[in-house]
Amino acid sequence: MNFKQIQTRIRKLLEDKNAILLAHYYERDEVQDIADILNDSLALSMSAARTDADIIVFAGVRFMAESASILSPGKTVLLPRMDAGCSLADTITLSQLTAEQQRYPDAAVVTYVNSSAEIKAHSDICCTSANVVRIINSLTERDQILAVPDGNIARYAARFSSKEIIPWKGYCPVHHFLRPSEIEEVQAHHPEAKFAAHPECTPKVLDMADFVGSTRQILKYVEETDAGEFIIGTEIGIMHELKKRNPGKTFIPASDHMICHDMKKITLDDILTALLDMKHVIKVSEEVRVPANQALEKMLQVS
Repeated sequence: MNFKQIQTRIRKLLEDKNAILLAHYYERDEVQDIADILNDSLALSMSAARTDADIIVFAGVRFMAESASILSPGKTVLLPRMDAGCSLADTITLSQLTAEQQRYPDAAVVTYVNSSAEIKAHSDICCTSANVVRIINSLTERDQILAVPDGNIARYAARFSSKEIIPWKGYCPVHHFLRPSEIEEVQAHHPEAKFAAHPECTPKVLDMADFVGSTRQILKYVEETDAGEFIIGTEIGIMHELKKRNPGKTFIPASDHMICHDMKKITLDDILTALLDMKHVIKVSEEVRVPANQALEKMLQVS
């Protein structure tokens, strides 16, 4: 079967099974095109929780499917590829977090949503790349913040907070290894282009940006800005949606290497197989789900 035929069959199965397909902006174009909901990670899970679907098929990575299970315990959550992981989420284990909490007993643990359910469950509150500054500054009774697992997100937030922020050593390789020299080279060919960067990039890269924000915030910035050219400093999968929403504008990747290979693992065939065989089911135990959900709910109350 070709792409179109597989897409049609997937859509029919979704309808027959009262299922919903979620896709992140970093997924393959052909997957994004047939998603019921296309968004960033936490927004996807929140949207799915509000639907009456019995089954959630998550075209993303494991921590995203876990978040869907946390927020929708009564629904069946399917992850088409079990090997679709996240190297950022893998940079911290529970034993490492516990050791750091013992080292900084007065620190509030603020955990980026790009983390495992287990780490969320042992956190005071969660945050996203869009609300990290607001979340940290909302903790008025804590002057010390242990920010995990993305060190670049923590350093970005520290620019806008008077609190002592202790960054974890983790990072997203897609964003962390974007170099200022690459930006300079692209800007030399596109001197009028605005540069939008994700806060998972390094401080030196963020210093060069005209705008810093999450994937959704970058989409909004582009739509509301009159410039005709944009250099995009995040995973190249977002280009598909940017071009669809802004047909008269030009988008240039900050680097051709900004590809999340885990996000790209899920194919239409994988989604079809997941629906046919009902695999792979992601279920977060209640022991983990309840405290993880509390950390997420605290974040939502602030947001």
